[in-house]
Amino acid sequence: MKNDFDWKPLALVPALAILVFPFINSGSTWLTLTVAGLAMGMIIFIIASGLTLVFGLMDVLNFGHGVFIALGAFVATSVLGAMGDWTGSDQLWRNMLAVLPAMFVAMLVAGAVGLAFERFIVRPVYGQHLKQILITMGGMIIGEEMIKVIWGPAQIPLPLPTAMRGSILIGEAAIEKYRVIAVVVGLLVFGLLAWTLGRTKIGLLIRAGVQDREMVESLGYRIRRLFVGVFVAGSALAGLGGVMWGLFQQNVIPQMGAQVNVLIFIVIIIGGLGSTGGALIGALLVGLMANYTGFLAPKAALFSNIALMVAILLWRPSGVDPVTSR
Repeated sequence: MKNDFDWKPLALVPALAILVFPFINSGSTWLTLTVAGLAMGMIIFIIASGLTLVFGLMDVLNFGHGVFIALGAFVATSVLGAMGDWTGSDQLWRNMLAVLPAMFVAMLVAGAVGLAFERFIVRPVYGQHLKQILITMGGMIIGEEMIKVIWGPAQIPLPLPTAMRGSILIGEAAIEKYRVIAVVVGLLVFGLLAWTLGRTKIGLLIRAGVQDREMVESLGYRIRRLFVGVFVAGSALAGLGGVMWGLFQQNVIPQMGAQVNVLIFIVIIIGGLGSTGGALIGALLVGLMANYTGFLAPKAALFSNIALMVAILLWRPSGVDPVTSR
């Protein structure tokens, strides 16, 4: 098993950006769309990274992953709503002292709900893919209804803190501040995951379990306990991604998790099931494609990502960075 991330497929990201450039008449517009796509991609990666590890480690199709996205976003509305003096400040450090606790609480709540979700919904259907699809989708529906009971069915605004609003001018291109923050947070999460998976004992066990679960169990390690930890961590990351996505959209609805789920599964299929590096590449490609086509041909935005997935699978049926290739 190779410890280093294979950087070669990452060349697809700048290749896509360069390929689209001639179709956009303005360089400043291209730069704005590119940064927006990278920001969107990084947020999607945060959400997808846990799900791809869950599938790779335990072969579980968790279609209920979206409920943790929505839960994290709604928890953030409550926390940030209670810290209006901090979010209303024009000082970035005061804004961060509001956003960081909101992220932490969202991850804590999503992780705790993920623990219960694994115990009562996922665990009884290990190894039964059809039942997994049905029961996890049912779990997501129940989760959405519980969110409606607590926060109501209506859309709730989640405005950006004052200092995170506005844009930075690079030449004639206006780059929104929050999109830059989203890219930085995504890179930090990827760096932390890469270090954990590549440089720590538990990370090596997770990587080994993704490739050969029976071998890890034969060495005396309890793969079930390891999976529970990964499932909880994946749920917490989805909660963090939900906060980021809610701030990206500046509003939240109970169904937001189900809407994002489509993009998440496209990402992990493009990247290769079980591959966090592949999830990063897939998420960046999906984010860029969504923004470029949203500008050039708005009606084709969702179809374009499906077409991208089909093209990638025709080229590499196991995804751009499959675990089996490392």
